[in-house]
Amino acid sequence: MTQPQPFSVSDAAAARIASVLASRKRSAAEQNTTPPVALRVAVEAGGCNGFQYQFKLIPQAEIEADDTHLEKNTALVVVDPTSLDLLAGAELDFTDKLMGAHFTVNNPNAASSCGCGTSFSVA
Repeated sequence: MTQPQPFSVSDAAAARIASVLASRKRSAAEQNTTPPVALRVAVEAGGCNGFQYQFKLIPQAEIEADDTHLEKNTALVVVDPTSLDLLAGAELDFTDKLMGAHFTVNNPNAASSCGCGTSFSVA
């Protein structure tokens, strides 16, 4: 049996994450606070289709030992083991269009998703 590819990060998403983290690092230095070092991608129960994606900038102290680390260029994305199962073969992308800029997850495991793209169901 073929294993699905692990979760991946597109070039556009990596560039945006690196840009946001650099900006937050400068801001944290000015305010003498702990800067975020990674974007956590998680899947939680909820939303209009059963599961929803959550994106959160986190400091080093919130990275867990069992998290999967995805590094691309200077961007770091972490995913917990439970979420990783639901994200196997998926890709984190960043879209910047006329209607707005946002992260999206292109997830082959999603049987259906809502119009906003933040919640999904599995078969």
